[in-house]
Amino acid sequence: MNNTFLPITKQDMRERGWTQPDFVYVTGDAYVDHPSFGVAIISRILESRGYKVAIISQPDWKKKESIQVFGRPRLGFLVTAGNMDSMVNHYSVSKKRRKKDAYTPGGVAGKRPDYAVVVYCNLIRQTYKDVPILIGGIEASLRRLAHYDYWSNKVKRSILLDSQADLLMYGMGEHSIVEIAEALDAGLDVKDITYIPGTVYKTRSLECVYDYELLPSYDEICRNKRTYAESFYTQYCNTDPFHGKCLVEPYKETEYVVQNPPSKPLTQLEMDDVYALPYCKDYHPSYREAGGVPAISEVKFSLVSNRGCFGGCSFCALTFHQGRIIQTRSHASIMEEAREMTKDPEFKGYIHDVGGPTANFRRPSCDKQLEHGVCKNKQCLFPKPCQNLKVDHEDYIALLRKLRKIPKVKKVFIRSGIRFDYLIYDKSDAFLKELCQYHISGQLKVAPEHVSNRVLMKMGKPSHDVYEAFTKKYEKMNERIGMKQFLVPYLMSSHPGSTLNDAIELALYLKKINHMPEQVQDFYPTPSTLSTCMYYTGLDPRTMEPVYVPKSPKEKQMQRALMQYKNPANYEIVVEALKKAGRADLIGYGSQCLIRPRKEEGQGRDKKVNKKKKTIRNMHRKQSGKGRR
Repeated sequence: MNNTFLPITKQDMRERGWTQPDFVYVTGDAYVDHPSFGVAIISRILESRGYKVAIISQPDWKKKESIQVFGRPRLGFLVTAGNMDSMVNHYSVSKKRRKKDAYTPGGVAGKRPDYAVVVYCNLIRQTYKDVPILIGGIEASLRRLAHYDYWSNKVKRSILLDSQADLLMYGMGEHSIVEIAEALDAGLDVKDITYIPGTVYKTRSLECVYDYELLPSYDEICRNKRTYAESFYTQYCNTDPFHGKCLVEPYKETEYVVQNPPSKPLTQLEMDDVYALPYCKDYHPSYREAGGVPAISEVKFSLVSNRGCFGGCSFCALTFHQGRIIQTRSHASIMEEAREMTKDPEFKGYIHDVGGPTANFRRPSCDKQLEHGVCKNKQCLFPKPCQNLKVDHEDYIALLRKLRKIPKVKKVFIRSGIRFDYLIYDKSDAFLKELCQYHISGQLKVAPEHVSNRVLMKMGKPSHDVYEAFTKKYEKMNERIGMKQFLVPYLMSSHPGSTLNDAIELALYLKKINHMPEQVQDFYPTPSTLSTCMYYTGLDPRTMEPVYVPKSPKEKQMQRALMQYKNPANYEIVVEALKKAGRADLIGYGSQCLIRPRKEEGQGRDKKVNKKKKTIRNMHRKQSGKGRR
């Protein structure tokens, strides 16, 4: 099979000798045929099974003709917003419109609609009344059941209902898309495809739904925030493919949305097969004139090593999407991709990354996971490491050593997140040594997120003393190998649980380590995270305890400014924050103070004296001729 792009025009389709595609794939991103893009993976999997797939990228959602490029597909439409939720893609946390879109040719913003999946599907449904519509990708996956929508400040229905789609695939989708395609190809009506793991469907009767857990109705969770939190936590506890149950969410009296249990994780052989498909590893050549697609630059010379994350951060949606079970590619698969990468004319000798959601997770957190799944109500690393946790970097070290030996490879970087709390529990220092010696350049970015233990508990992160222990270990290792390298901490402001006093504690820590972050990340309430549930309900769904939530723009501005207290533009807001928190003692000249006081009107006498002295000096200059040129 040649590495050629899939059809994006009717002429492309004709050149392949097709009269009709089996599937038309509508996406909110530009068409990039690289396995870091979901559209590329799903379309290539279908192609490998003999199905004809055509791509409609960023259609004009105001014109029906834009989704009629290939006519009616034989089996159905596939629809995705792209690699990001369209609302996150469009808006900053302050709900300001972003000026650039890395997934669009030339980085131009505005080439997809808000709530893209809903808009695209409704456009298709207006044109093709009875064609099967299958939705997937991050936007559909994380909005599969009723969810709080930050941008409208409302609880929205399942995206399956608002989009008028027939079937939703959540998670990564490799298993479910093949089963759906085979069912449709066999002549099964899409309304009868109700049995596939990793899918969500709608029904008017529960007669054929077995062993399910009934969630509160949509009306109930809209009325009561505690009920919303309880429903969310039930969903959270059913994200594991081994013991997750079928969930039913009622709408009205005779309408239900049914979520089947998640798909099983890919085996290593299946992962290898996915990444061995004939990707072009680039954006479509039609985008060259516009300057290409910026998003490719971050992944073109990077290698995906793993999937899934058992870190369990509250603000991360990975639990709902990729899951907590680690899936890995074999060394042979990764090495083959790396060798092919070195043949690219643009390759300069640098592999930008070897990782995944968490780079140093190359095995399940414990031996029982692949047979029994992850624990339902227990995390692997939080608040303390589980007694069954297996910490082992040997496989990752071996992989990195092999990659470094490939001809033409000058350096192999690790830019995916490193879990320092996992690393520090390793009895061997071998990985830390090689990380510092070979895989970073001057600095290592890690994500402690905060220093207040109260906030860290809500974040699902380890206590601050774990990070402190890691910083000491990192410094000692760099001394040992004779290198001077730094730690750059990623930090977050305004997370649920964070008060002004917590923000001040963080500012004092930044002063102590003499670090002022160039950029500060405000907490962003995205769909289907524990933190977003806390933000909306004011409750921790794990315990149902009340949580303080900084919501007002003013307080969020204060918490953000405190992290950048040295910035002169933040002076007034920092003063206001310190006074409001009763910490005016931090305004002064002492070593513990964050900012110095500005001269007040009471010091006007000194100003007058200085002004008088300056006037006298100028008079002397004029008299002596020094003031003339």
